[in-house]
Amino acid sequence: MKVLFAAALLMPAFAFAQTSPVGLWKTIDDDGKTAKSLVRISEQGGALVGNIEKLLDPKDPTDAKCEKCTDDRKNQPVLGLQIIRGVKPDGEGVWGQGEILDPNNGKTYRTRLKPVDGGKKLEVRGYIGAPLFGRTQTWVRAE
Repeated sequence: MKVLFAAALLMPAFAFAQTSPVGLWKTIDDDGKTAKSLVRISEQGGALVGNIEKLLDPKDPTDAKCEKCTDDRKNQPVLGLQIIRGVKPDGEGVWGQGEILDPNNGKTYRTRLKPVDGGKKLEVRGYIGAPLFGRTQTWVRAE
């Protein structure tokens, strides 16, 4: 009986974990096919952050630096770089209010994260101004 009760208590937490952006994600390039990196999204100080854990494209040098960044990330190693900052729940299974960095061009964009397909995929939208003006990548949960 105690086991059943404990399992019932854990079910909502498990469901939340699967529909939360927290976890390890394989980033997929705009072409929808090319895996670029692994990004770990975690909670830090009440907001979500995301750091590049591994580069998957053999053409990307492992010692690359964010030379085009214009903030505190300028000339920081891409490996370990925090590319998502300040993301918070924004209602109806969507997280927003934060920013995402494109280390290839050094630009930051407002961002919206939305777990889909039962939390197996993550729609990552970077935009300027309104979400209407941006682009979306679909990342795949790696763990």
